Amino acid sequence: MPANKSGPVPRKKGRRGRLVAITVALLLVAGVGLGAFWGVSTARASFPQTTGSLKLPGLSNPVDVVRDANGIPQIYADTDEDLFRAQGYVQAQDRFWEMDVRRHMTAGRLSEMFGKSQIKTDSFLRTLGWHHVAQQEYDTKLSPSTKKYLQAYSAGVNAYLKDHEGSELSLEYAALNLENDYKPEQWTPVDSVAWLKAMAWDLRGNMQEEIDRSLLTSRFTPEQIAQLYPAYPYKRNRPIVDGGTVDPAGKEFTPKKPGGATTPAGAPGAIGGVQAQLSALSKTLDEVPALLGPNGNGIGSNSWVVSGAHTTTGKPLLANDPHLAPQMPSLWYQMGLHCRTTGPKCGYDVSGFTFSGMPGVVIGHNKNISWGMTNLGADVTDLYLEKLSANGYLYDGRQRPFVTRKETIKVAGGESRTITVRATGNGPIVSDRDHALGDVGKNAPVGNAAPDRGDGYAVSLRWTALDPGRSMDGVFELNRASDWNGFRKAAEHFEVPSQNLIYADTKGDIGYQAPGRIPVRGKGDGNFDGTYPAPGWDPRYQWKGYIPQKALPYEFNPERGYIVTANQAVTDEKYPYLLTKDWGYGARSQRINDLIQSKIKDGGKVSTDDMQTFQKDNSSEIARLLTPYLMKIDIKDPYVREAQKLLEGWDFTQEPDSAAAAYFNAVWRNTLQLAFGDKMPKELRVKGECLTVRPADETGPADENDKYVRECGERAGDTAQPDGGDRWYEVVRNILDDPGNAWWKTEDRPGSPGDKNRDQLLARAMKDARYELTSKLGKNIDNWSWGRLHQLFLNNQTLGTDGPGILQGLFNRGPWNLGGGEAAVDATGWNASGGYKVTWVPSMRMVVNLADLDKSRWINLTGASGHAYHAHYSDQTDKWAKGELLGWAFSEQAVKKSGKDTLTLSP
Repeated sequence: MPANKSGPVPRKKGRRGRLVAITVALLLVAGVGLGAFWGVSTARASFPQTTGSLKLPGLSNPVDVVRDANGIPQIYADTDEDLFRAQGYVQAQDRFWEMDVRRHMTAGRLSEMFGKSQIKTDSFLRTLGWHHVAQQEYDTKLSPSTKKYLQAYSAGVNAYLKDHEGSELSLEYAALNLENDYKPEQWTPVDSVAWLKAMAWDLRGNMQEEIDRSLLTSRFTPEQIAQLYPAYPYKRNRPIVDGGTVDPAGKEFTPKKPGGATTPAGAPGAIGGVQAQLSALSKTLDEVPALLGPNGNGIGSNSWVVSGAHTTTGKPLLANDPHLAPQMPSLWYQMGLHCRTTGPKCGYDVSGFTFSGMPGVVIGHNKNISWGMTNLGADVTDLYLEKLSANGYLYDGRQRPFVTRKETIKVAGGESRTITVRATGNGPIVSDRDHALGDVGKNAPVGNAAPDRGDGYAVSLRWTALDPGRSMDGVFELNRASDWNGFRKAAEHFEVPSQNLIYADTKGDIGYQAPGRIPVRGKGDGNFDGTYPAPGWDPRYQWKGYIPQKALPYEFNPERGYIVTANQAVTDEKYPYLLTKDWGYGARSQRINDLIQSKIKDGGKVSTDDMQTFQKDNSSEIARLLTPYLMKIDIKDPYVREAQKLLEGWDFTQEPDSAAAAYFNAVWRNTLQLAFGDKMPKELRVKGECLTVRPADETGPADENDKYVRECGERAGDTAQPDGGDRWYEVVRNILDDPGNAWWKTEDRPGSPGDKNRDQLLARAMKDARYELTSKLGKNIDNWSWGRLHQLFLNNQTLGTDGPGILQGLFNRGPWNLGGGEAAVDATGWNASGGYKVTWVPSMRMVVNLADLDKSRWINLTGASGHAYHAHYSDQTDKWAKGELLGWAFSEQAVKKSGKDTLTLSP
């Protein structure tokens, strides 16, 4: 059960003076000094009208908005434009503050709202140019119908803005407007398109791994780094697609036909990695708002579909739960978009999870098909080292001119700033945005053919999302698709971010499609595979195009009768194109495979309840692997032995009330810290955590002549390493039966004798865990529980993440004591370096019943409303935390039956 009081939330630096002023304003708004009545009326001023009728100019006919007991709206209209105009209006009713902040973020304009502390972030985002590319997409790529829908959606939002301002928009504006005269501007279609760029950024693939591998070169050899990034365990964890090949002539993928495939490129080439100077870029990335979650191993999702041959309904069941950052309100907004009569004028009858600020449904179902998404993890970014001169960059032996543009950043309460964005043929020069990045590449190991490094190489970013595409077309096509062929056609336009798409239809078919614009890299000097930065001056390292859409892997009605996608490898090693070298390692996906197999063996059937139960499975694979070794260690200290005994007979599940789960996860965290964390370069360790270490350039065994230095970590806690995810499961698995492996040995430091082997290190980890939990949970182990350590806080992503606690308390909710854990199916993720708090979650859950869509189920992390103190602000969270799902009405009859409020929007 969740706790019912707010807990402390970490504070970030910056914006403090500004937020103190806002806090004072909010105290006034809340009624301190000006009367409780004004406080209540101000908080309620933004609550939407949900009954009666309102005028919405531009409609051709009346539109009905039916809301259920949870405030979830279902919209009924007679034309497509009316439908999306109403969607814009209704989302603005519930979520405009969220929408406004998002568009300022995607456009690099946060400084306009929050002042000079956001200039650095805005400068980086302007350099990436999300809004610039979105404008190009709108102008040159999107279909006329998509533009009409975007225009209608924008008109709906603007109709709401015309009649609402200040506290009528949200409590946040009441605070903001007491400190300055900020007023939201008109919504535009490009504001909606740009949101897809933010989504693509957070799901961009292995860019952080590319940086981290480079930073590791300051402390580790290439062989050691390879041990920390082991190969995917194909023999143990099944890929998504069972076999298949690409015809070399036609470049077309054919499922389950052997032959014709070649082995993708192997190890990194001679370019090697950029040294520790890349830490400045890593810090800059940490400061960019991650709306979907901390990029890296935690970003993922679960989805699976089971055919009717193996279900109790006789038709497919499809489940999905994307793993994203916990935030208030949830990233998702539940909604139904229904044409009263489907036909040429009105082609939509769809329901599911939407993004506030963007028309259409992202994940859900229509009357014929259902679909889910997980992050494919394709490597769609590359960092390039660039040799610059005053006027250009070196490429293929010649100086080329920069492509430049000026960007003016307006600053609330301050003077505007102008920056110049420079780009090479590889993309924008991201190192321009941080002074420390001027030294990037100073020590980069490169081949003999490299140009004179001078003061160092600059760094540019090549990323598929910086080329205009048609993903917005793909969203609408997906919403309209009525069969497998229509689904695949829509997938062709879903270019970025590259997602695993699973499919089921009411006829009984199931399928999978890997879409996306995924680069084909040049071979470089033989083995360029995108895992390390590349030499931008060498044409051999350039992208040579993209994987043909028809060559991307898919499955349709596979013989096994189900499909699982959970960020594992898509195909086996014979697939001829390189998708990525940095898959998730398959802990979750294989567990889901095993759960389904255990249910359907001997003719068993999977029910809707089973699908829901699978989503809450919290079994720990690393506990199953490591606990037997822990139990064999002879612990003499009775105080530590008392904790060790918690693991006797433990079934490896991570329930909120489990003391064993609390202790094991503490042991795991301390094991990783001793074996790996304390050996990491400072750029990967948690900010502020300091160690006495030998300088990075000292090699060989430690001796009495060593000169130790004090080094403090520099990485945010939710992205530090080792993070404890399933990559680290594989790292530890590979050395568990080698008790003398060098990773088990810890360094002798002044006053700290080192461990010499596995059992010494594990014994020390158990001791450290015992004392850590004594400090956090108390001396009496009977009072220990995993949920008390593993807590969820829901923070408003702007005014709730900074400033004094009173400000946070107005907008934030929590904590909830959760079960689940890192790389479990119930993926309430946490970073083993940063602590036990929940850093990503199943942001929503759904189970779609293709036999009877009205018997489908769904749940959101928070609620429909973005207004603090509204009844639907967090009304779904308690149920979400328990693993419960809400009924999901779809047919008009079911919607009317569950409806509580009806609002009519009239022309």
